[in-house]
Amino acid sequence: MSASVIKMIVGLGNPGSQYEQTRHNAGFWFLDRLAKDYHATLRAESKFHGSVVKAIIHGRDVWLLQPNTFMNLSGQSIAALSNFYKITPEQILVVHDELDLPPGTIRLKQGGGHGGHNGLRDTINKLGSKMFARLRIGIGHPGDKSRVHDYVLHRAGQDDQIAIDLAIQNAIDEIDLIVSGDWDKAMNRLHTKN
Repeated sequence: MSASVIKMIVGLGNPGSQYEQTRHNAGFWFLDRLAKDYHATLRAESKFHGSVVKAIIHGRDVWLLQPNTFMNLSGQSIAALSNFYKITPEQILVVHDELDLPPGTIRLKQGGGHGGHNGLRDTINKLGSKMFARLRIGIGHPGDKSRVHDYVLHRAGQDDQIAIDLAIQNAIDEIDLIVSGDWDKAMNRLHTKN
């Protein structure tokens, strides 16, 4: 599967120290690690409702964004940056926690629905498109729908956290392929690692 060249990578999460270590912030963890690896410092930018930086990845300019809105308003920040820089939905990669994948699993996906994820729901709504790419970081499921809210807003256990951190690093190892749109190769490598 060939995808568009990625010009913007968004990590989803909730702002504030009380949420920093919670499962719902897996997208933030990914973006923090990616920015660090590429010596890029995220800075708060009020007109984009988030922290942003332009990084050079695989010789390409790629905007990194962490919305500082809460998860259910993530699309506001994503739309502000993409509209300003004329970035199409197909050129956006949204990195988010995924209940339907076990910890340590990571999956690339182009387009699709929101699957009940409030950050994706708002992004689809604000962009007016489902055609952005997703990097889904498995966090596991608590087993019952009624426990999901509490589950995503708590820390992962030690073994799960280690598995999630490793999956994030595996994805960052393939970021050159992802941003250049070489998804067959990236998926092949990523999906066989876990």
